Amino acid sequence: MTLWGGRFESGPADAMAALSRSVEFDWRLAPYEIEVNLVHLNNLVEQQIVGKEDGAKIKAALLELATDIGSGKFSYIAEDEDVHSAIERGLIQKCGEIGGAIRAGRSRNDLVVTDFKLYLIDYLLEVATQISELVKAFNLQAEKHLDLIAPGFTHTQHAQPITFAQELSKHSHSLLRDIDRIFDWLDRNSLSPFGAGALAGSSIQPKPERAAKELGFAGVMANSIDAVSDRDFAAEALFVLAMVGVHLSRIGEEFVLWSSTEFNWVKIADEYSTGSSIMPQKKNADVAELARGKSGRFIGNLTSLLVVLKGLPFAYNRDLQEDKEPVFDSVDQLLILLPAVSGMVLTAQFNKAVISGGAATGFSLATEIADFLAKKQIPFSKAHEIAGECVKFCEKSGIELNQLTDSQLLSIHPLLTKEVREFLDLTGAVASRSSAMGTAQKSVSAAINQLKKEISKADEAITSHRDHLSGIISQ
Repeated sequence: MTLWGGRFESGPADAMAALSRSVEFDWRLAPYEIEVNLVHLNNLVEQQIVGKEDGAKIKAALLELATDIGSGKFSYIAEDEDVHSAIERGLIQKCGEIGGAIRAGRSRNDLVVTDFKLYLIDYLLEVATQISELVKAFNLQAEKHLDLIAPGFTHTQHAQPITFAQELSKHSHSLLRDIDRIFDWLDRNSLSPFGAGALAGSSIQPKPERAAKELGFAGVMANSIDAVSDRDFAAEALFVLAMVGVHLSRIGEEFVLWSSTEFNWVKIADEYSTGSSIMPQKKNADVAELARGKSGRFIGNLTSLLVVLKGLPFAYNRDLQEDKEPVFDSVDQLLILLPAVSGMVLTAQFNKAVISGGAATGFSLATEIADFLAKKQIPFSKAHEIAGECVKFCEKSGIELNQLTDSQLLSIHPLLTKEVREFLDLTGAVASRSSAMGTAQKSVSAAINQLKKEISKADEAITSHRDHLSGIISQ
């Protein structure tokens, strides 16, 4: 079924119909379409465009159609062009020709963007829920490893000793920012485009504010042309999803490295690993690798939509049919990926002996020497140079910095008295960084406690948004 054709002498060519057909992917908007149509129907009855008796028939048919869609009893067929035509076909089947009255005062242009926004509000909240579970997994693992000192890395080289709990919980902070971005998206995009019609507004929708409120939006968009042509909300959602994907990719990369024979820092549970069809001994970190690999897909989806949008003039253009598949794909893939990554993190077993055993290697305590000298009012540039001399001496001698004797330290520089040895200690080095953002155990413990409070607030906000939406839908 198509929703146009009166001025055409023939139907579309098969190739044109195939190109134009979008129902296979936009069918997932059907529940939101029913919701919008129910709100729209109330307006049509109030405006006396549809009589009360006919309105009651259409409403009953829409509700029955919603049930049939949910159960799979009703779906699209080959002749349907898109979700809108499929829904109208089903409506007419149930209540006769009067079902076509629902089309008055609205266009597919404002209808589809309203459906799409409602879909994104719903599914971004589900993504936020899954991110929350991953944050909790990292927080739990971090709490278990507050007393574990590990080598910290920059440039994938040993840098300074850190609390391993801080290494793990750093991901909680970035993931919480992702949840914040979802909340920001909800605040910025809670404006309804419904009532914009094809582009100029509608005389049959004189008060779109009411429909906006009934659909759960905070208000209406200020310009009807912008309302039907705007896809900033979709591009912004894809950026948020891509950013989540990038963070998952970084997590995946670390777990790939940590689980390697060379690192031997973590044992990934069998439930989150796979084997080889030819090498019986293999245990592969496939969840981590897929987390890393899918980031390209998320970034690609964002890029594809931005390219579609970059040259569109005036109001609605059919190019915008290409807006939904990238979003649907990113949402689908994240909702598959996030539970698997959460499971991998939650069940991971970390090799404490190996992790702590490497904390002092790679001359990771060199900064302690420079800081010791700086506290004696030696310019840090000079202190840095002296610490470098200590590293050079150790490299030639085949020892670590904490193995330098008192006489060796003095031979490098007279200010390197035996007191410096107190700083060439992993526990002391970590404990000395006691600022709120530092790696000291006390600081990291406080930061994790704050993370737990923040994720609880985020969970409450997600629940509040969902309760609001369910209240709207149940009306």
